[in-house]
Amino acid sequence: MRPILFFLVLILSVNLEAQHHHRGNDPIVFPDIPGYLSLKTDLHQHTVFSDGYVWPNIRVQEALRDGLDVISLTEHLEYQPHSEDIPHPDRNRSYQLALQEAASHDLIIIHGSEITRAAPMGHSNAIFIQDANPLLAKDSLTPFREAKKQGAFVFWNHPAWYPQSSMGIPILSAFQEERIANGALHGIEVINEKDYSEEALALALEKDLTIMGTSDIHGLITWDYEEKGHDRPITLVFAKERNTESLKEALFAGRTVAVYNNILVGKEEYLKPLLKACISIEKSGYIGKTQILEVILKNESSTELVFENMMPYTFYSNSPVFTVPAMGTTTLKIKTMERLPNITLKLKALKAITAPKTNAVVEWDVKG
Repeated sequence: MRPILFFLVLILSVNLEAQHHHRGNDPIVFPDIPGYLSLKTDLHQHTVFSDGYVWPNIRVQEALRDGLDVISLTEHLEYQPHSEDIPHPDRNRSYQLALQEAASHDLIIIHGSEITRAAPMGHSNAIFIQDANPLLAKDSLTPFREAKKQGAFVFWNHPAWYPQSSMGIPILSAFQEERIANGALHGIEVINEKDYSEEALALALEKDLTIMGTSDIHGLITWDYEEKGHDRPITLVFAKERNTESLKEALFAGRTVAVYNNILVGKEEYLKPLLKACISIEKSGYIGKTQILEVILKNESSTELVFENMMPYTFYSNSPVFTVPAMGTTTLKIKTMERLPNITLKLKALKAITAPKTNAVVEWDVKG
């Protein structure tokens, strides 16, 4: 009996330890860029306190398992389909429960809410709010005015969502134009759930709106993303420090890259440093007495990166379009025609988008 009892206790203790740490096997990984920390965020999520299907503690556990730095539970203020079973006159309750769950973990919880309106106003998230209750109003102006009063960062959700835009493209309304003009609308989702909107990116660049990517999760991250072979969509925020104040400053400054399904979308000034940080030169040197330079590239991120050769040199035994797998390596053989002390490795990142139909081109110095 004693060996069996010991075995059962051991199994139970290991299980409890795993539950306590909420650890997953494959966290999302991205390197920092010069001058900034790369904070992994998902700032648009739902629970049973609006139209989601899980308790707030599950959202915290998922984020810890994915290795995120920051999340926000942005419950619909007005849309409450579970109110008969979960009545909660205090719209801050979801945030409070998430804070309790995250208290013993290194995860930042940002207070947020979703302002839910039909077109032409659309849905918007207000984050860094102090109190969600004053944002609950029948008219459309009050929530934005109150969010601005509380110092919130506000972004336009799923602007290409076809139930509100039948063509599947964002239509900037006069209401939203006015919100941008008076400093009450600051960002836009170019990636929401599984949709990347090229038109939303064009709007972000035209109106200088912060580029966002979010899961907008209602069910389970595992069911909706991982079982389909994808990580959740996130926004990488390039902050000076790992705290709420630095995160807020970075979002207002527009220092972001949206990520999903091996696609990276952001302004060139942030996307190019990120790509340079993701790819390191693990080894380089000529093969024997040849003029063929062998270069081993290592991907320091959990996103697969696809490149096209943009150099005057061609490859030996390599396609001009190649992949560096997530957290893996790829070896290039470059025909330099003569032995050179160094070359510039110039590559186009085919899934790294800086503007509609435009990919980032990045250079690395390589020793011969």
